[in-house]
Amino acid sequence: MTVAQHVLTVRTSGQGLHEVTREVAAWTERQGIATGLLTLFLRHTSASLVIQENAAPAARRDLEAFLARLVPEDPTRYEHDDEGPDDMPAHIRAALTQSHLSVPVGGGRLLLGAWQGVFVFEHRRAAHARELVLHLAGE
Repeated sequence: MTVAQHVLTVRTSGQGLHEVTREVAAWTERQGIATGLLTLFLRHTSASLVIQENAAPAARRDLEAFLARLVPEDPTRYEHDDEGPDDMPAHIRAALTQSHLSVPVGGGRLLLGAWQGVFVFEHRRAAHARELVLHLAGE
């Protein structure tokens, strides 16, 4: 079994879904592992990871709008606001989604579905540099 690991820095431009499929797929293909499992782990508590529709932008906009309605930025609702009014809502949104994903690898490529993409879901309004750990194990 071969194991490879890499930290990918993802620069977000503020709230929303930021696709990283190409970068993750390119790194995976360079590792020379034909069959295995890729684990992705985001090292943050106010952003998350999702596999989501990557062809229709409206699907992503609807998801972003839904989470904004579900967890509004309302300073009267939260005690934790150390970094501003979007601080606690960002933590809740991250808790409702995921900090890690697993994607099977076959033929040296990610085995995502036809319309699936990997996204960093930034829950803060400001731009951030997010660290995404890629861990690939296989043969």
